[in-house]
Amino acid sequence: MNLGPYTYVTLSLRPESTPHVGVSFHTPDLKVRAGLLLSSPRPYLEFNSHEAAVHISTTGAGPVTDTDLAIAREIFTAAARYLADCEQLHAEQSATTKDATDPAA
Repeated sequence: MNLGPYTYVTLSLRPESTPHVGVSFHTPDLKVRAGLLLSSPRPYLEFNSHEAAVHISTTGAGPVTDTDLAIAREIFTAAARYLADCEQLHAEQSATTKDATDPAA
């Protein structure tokens, strides 16, 4: 099944539990940016579509902790893996499409 672009947001509220928010971006309209808020100063990372936004910053919006550094490294590693997977699949899909449209094949 191949759906069109979408953003999916869920909110789960259970008695005596911490609320859980899930955001899934499946859209080419996703904007990603990072920067430094100079008034604090603190770094931030944000993902935005027309339907939802996710903002990530330091613990308690305060000074950078060792845990914040560890999380930033996890984000970096996950983003690098996502890029590698996308590049590999794109190359495979392009090769398959070329083979299907090549009359000499």
